[in-house]
Amino acid sequence: MSLKGKNVLVTGATSGIGQAIAVYFVTEGANVALNYRNDLSKLDQTKEMISKASTSDRSGKVFPVEADVSEETDIVRMLEETIDKFGSLDILINNAGIQNNAPSHKLSTADFDKVIEVNLRGAYLCARESLKHFMNRGNGGIIINVSSVHEIIPRPTYISYSMSKGAMENMTKTLALEYAPHDIRVNAIAPGATVTPINSSWTEDPQKRKEVESHIPMGRVGTSEEMAAITAFLASDDAAYITGQTLFVDGGLTLYPDFLKPWSAGE
Repeated sequence: MSLKGKNVLVTGATSGIGQAIAVYFVTEGANVALNYRNDLSKLDQTKEMISKASTSDRSGKVFPVEADVSEETDIVRMLEETIDKFGSLDILINNAGIQNNAPSHKLSTADFDKVIEVNLRGAYLCARESLKHFMNRGNGGIIINVSSVHEIIPRPTYISYSMSKGAMENMTKTLALEYAPHDIRVNAIAPGATVTPINSSWTEDPQKRKEVESHIPMGRVGTSEEMAAITAFLASDDAAYITGQTLFVDGGLTLYPDFLKPWSAGE
């Protein structure tokens, strides 16, 4: 998909969707900066997966880069180090994200702020620093935000997460419109229920998983690899005429699944 030789930064590359994206892009020949926070050993599994999936004649290079995306100074340094290492940046994948679970009336300000700082403010600052580089070099660039179906589906007891993803939708559209004249494309993917470590509380419990899958028209949860493949498509030249869009990758979860069987008046 024309990713060979592209220079890419993936935030939150230590597990889940970010990890799968990093592996996919490297095996397609892209050079990938793997963002981690605090402990380099968190990337061990990602590196092992890349090593197993890579072929010597095609795979790109990898570069570990430490940063807490809730910290502006870390973000600025991360972009500088990535660009210095690779010589340029072509694609930013804003994947890093966290969530917490609490009744909205009991959620502390500190917990609320942390989610917004990572999921939204951090994503914006990564985009801002990437846009500076894209504008300075003058030959375009690509930003892909990893959002969620919860940018449009309310999620009780996860108010900060839902708010961050709802705002990410508008951020994606706003940046896409503002920078389209400069050949900079900004899109998002919105995963539905996906097998990742952040969802282990239900993916590893057969009964809970069955309950989740009962709400998905396709009858199964998604995989991180499926999310990575769609991200690669949006980053490729095959998607050269797509910008400002959120692509829902959810097995039909956003299709009002309760209407799969008619129940409205007159049916």
